[in-house]
Amino acid sequence: MGYRIGIDVGGTFTDFSLVCPDGRVLVTKSPTTPMDEATGVLAGIEELAKQESKDLDTLLKEMDVLVHSTTTADNTLITMRGTSVGLITTDGHRDDIEFRRGFRENIWDPAAPRPTEITKRRFRISVKGRFDHQGNELVPLDEEKVRFAVKRFKDHDIKAIAICTLFSFKNNKHELRISEIVKEMYPEARIFLSHEVMPAAPEFERTSTTMVASYIGPRVVDYLHRLVKGMQARGFTKNVLVTQSNGGITSIEAASQKPIVTLASGPVGGVNASVAICRDLGVKNFISCDMGGTSYDVSLVYQGRPEVKSTWNWVARYCISLPMVDVLSIGAGGGSIANVQSGGLNVGPDSAGSKPGPICYGKGGERVTVTDANLLLGYLNPEALCGGQMKIDASNVEKAIKEQIADPLGLSVIEAAAGIHRLTLSNMNNAIRRVSCEKGHDPRYFDLVAFGGNGGMHATGQALEMGIERVIVPRLSPVFCAYGALCADFVVDGIQAMISDTRKLDHKAFAAAFAKLTNSANDELGGMGVGIKDIAHEYTVACRYNGQTAEISVPITLNKDGGISDDDLKVIETEFHKRHKELHTFNTPDEPVIIAELRLRSTGATPTPELKLAAKGVSDIKDALKTTRQAYFGGKMIEANVYDGPKLGPDTVLAGPAIIEETFTTVILHPGQQTKLDKYGNHVITKVEA
Repeated sequence: MGYRIGIDVGGTFTDFSLVCPDGRVLVTKSPTTPMDEATGVLAGIEELAKQESKDLDTLLKEMDVLVHSTTTADNTLITMRGTSVGLITTDGHRDDIEFRRGFRENIWDPAAPRPTEITKRRFRISVKGRFDHQGNELVPLDEEKVRFAVKRFKDHDIKAIAICTLFSFKNNKHELRISEIVKEMYPEARIFLSHEVMPAAPEFERTSTTMVASYIGPRVVDYLHRLVKGMQARGFTKNVLVTQSNGGITSIEAASQKPIVTLASGPVGGVNASVAICRDLGVKNFISCDMGGTSYDVSLVYQGRPEVKSTWNWVARYCISLPMVDVLSIGAGGGSIANVQSGGLNVGPDSAGSKPGPICYGKGGERVTVTDANLLLGYLNPEALCGGQMKIDASNVEKAIKEQIADPLGLSVIEAAAGIHRLTLSNMNNAIRRVSCEKGHDPRYFDLVAFGGNGGMHATGQALEMGIERVIVPRLSPVFCAYGALCADFVVDGIQAMISDTRKLDHKAFAAAFAKLTNSANDELGGMGVGIKDIAHEYTVACRYNGQTAEISVPITLNKDGGISDDDLKVIETEFHKRHKELHTFNTPDEPVIIAELRLRSTGATPTPELKLAAKGVSDIKDALKTTRQAYFGGKMIEANVYDGPKLGPDTVLAGPAIIEETFTTVILHPGQQTKLDKYGNHVITKVEA
């Protein structure tokens, strides 16, 4: 097997993880280039080529697989710089996208601004034509109104058209006909059909998902094609794969047909890598925490599996009802900006990004960030970061913190910096509570897997405050999401609406629906080169009580005929009642159970990189001691040992207070904590043994 590379484009840095044919893993970072991500991607690959003593073209020719995690979709939605979109929908449903089911992020603030509209109301046009919930036509399609809509879109240079008609997942006849008219009148427009994007109810979720797909899709597709073209021009002819928000990977061709699957896919790579690392350590219950330069992404993994939510996912204030690994993101990264608001300290969510970046980067940044505070507290090397690649200019940091934070709050500079650090920890701990306590889990019984460039610097402080017993900082933590992209399998998710009382289920229709989903998944995975024998299928049904709008997934096993028996239905009912009580503290076993949706997750396994054992470290720990410096521990500045991380080998034990400088990250050990490196060089941090 040749070279395999995983790439994760973050808000501040683009991370690279190159697995060599002999099992070595090379890593690097490159500043993200927001105007054209491909520029930063090629720059990082060129740096890896230098590490291998090769030129860029040679490395690309010897590379077998490139797995890419892109934030193009996320950035497009966050900055609202997507394609102009027009909507054609069923008469009477023009404003569904604006009503948002009455959902508001902050119900206590009536003046809270609404999210920016994806398209103006004059470009949301309803047409007559209707099916009932069984797919029977009630009103024929008004083709003249469709032509009126398309003409308006063309006259106003609308680039993408979302077509969302009522119950199209039951009968797509009207959507297909509208699509034909668009192609006839306006062939340059890009078309997105709701029954292809999300073939299920409810209407708001399907309309929102399709409109977001229309808004971000063209930019994502253009970027992917530009990246592939640039790679091919340098000699790369093998597979370019893309990470998905459902935790899997897919081909460029599949991602181009359904680009919305790349939305919020970046943080998922870290979850995949965490699962792989913890599997080797025998850890099943843990919280995956990624702290980079812009955000803090946290996900709970229970019994070795992260939760995949299929509905009611919100990204940048828009509803996306497609399967996504449940990752909570907050604005708490190394570049998060600290300021004083209404007499109180605030950190984030605004970030300095890679340009201008924190003040200490010396690139023109003027606002205090978390990284600046950590530098002043002695946690960071005062001369350089990234193994010496990035020089640090600390000359203006103290003055900025004094003027912007300390003086307005009546604090010393050190107290102000410590306040920034502690408030950042508090914000991140609240995120952990949201993914654990709010779902009935006690975080004290979970391990903390911390990664990202800033993960190891903050996770140990989090553990002390949260009462978490063990922290794992992987050796590859600075580029963990990039490495995790190489740990992902091919995944295809299928959904099909089927609303039925379990006691009145049409068994033939049930089996036929799952057979259709299975055949479609087999064809799609086959197109990616996955053999039929290498495909595994997981079947679930989404259930609810009558009158509810949220479903609970219940796994099922199909019989040899591709269906289920009456006894299987009773098992489904029992499991649903049980899960409902676990999630909502009550159930009503006498109520009928409604199957609302059939779901299929099909996986094609890929070879997971095998980490090489860590090299033997120094025989005497004193040989790894770089220096000592003043650092903030226990409420005051004290002298702390600083160790050279790459010199530490397996079974090395270090006790805090200490600072361990790895190539692209720093690990902090507080008093009372110790780390023991495992055979792969991962830091396993616990309380000091008595």
